[in-house]
Amino acid sequence: MNSPKIKNPVTDALEDYLETIYLQIRDQNFARIRDIARARGVKSGSVSPAMKRLDEMGLIKYVKREYIVLTPEGEKRARRVYARHQLLEHFFKDILNMSPKVAQQDACAMEHNLSDEAMDRFVRLFEFLEVCSEGRDLLEKFRGCSRVHEDVPCMKEDCKSAHGSEGFDQEQLVSISDLQPGQKGRVTQVNGHGAIRQRLLDMGVFPRVEIEVERVAPAGDPIWIKLQGYQISLRQKEATSVMVTIV
Repeated sequence: MNSPKIKNPVTDALEDYLETIYLQIRDQNFARIRDIARARGVKSGSVSPAMKRLDEMGLIKYVKREYIVLTPEGEKRARRVYARHQLLEHFFKDILNMSPKVAQQDACAMEHNLSDEAMDRFVRLFEFLEVCSEGRDLLEKFRGCSRVHEDVPCMKEDCKSAHGSEGFDQEQLVSISDLQPGQKGRVTQVNGHGAIRQRLLDMGVFPRVEIEVERVAPAGDPIWIKLQGYQISLRQKEATSVMVTIV
């Protein structure tokens, strides 16, 4: 029968196999267990059970020691996953300037869970960057902004916002360490580097998030803030690196 037999959701691992089969067929006109195993970096013995499962679900046609063929439904699902992978990898590598290796890894991790709405919004962003000259200018400004990229040299004469004439007035920005207990602020920039920046991001401290200083240790270190309903403590160096606008 050609009708789909899917009863349970296709797992991320099975979708990875479908994507690999799709690419094998695209590139060499056939897919075999040993080629799939090589591409996935696993043993052939672990591929066969997955193929049987996909066959039972009506996504492939699999007979032991023969070539594997995608059913129409299997090809549809494989193309859907691969399209999301391409979209995410393009965003990470070409928009965010991430390394190709990390862009590939992150795209693989996220391709299964990207909603139709999110995919459409990504595409609209790419369309904006392609058809609007101002969009391309904005992307170039983002890539060349020394205020958000520590590896970009500062060129103040080319950056109006560095003089406070565009965007936030620098005099309006203060660090969390400048706030008194009870004062609230909206995060605009995280200036910390390395491990400090990563710790702040992992805690949810990033632009547009509101924080409130709850109390400060007598010596000014640490500082306790309320963030998204939780209380977290920041070391003085961390609090100093987070710039906010008072709300």
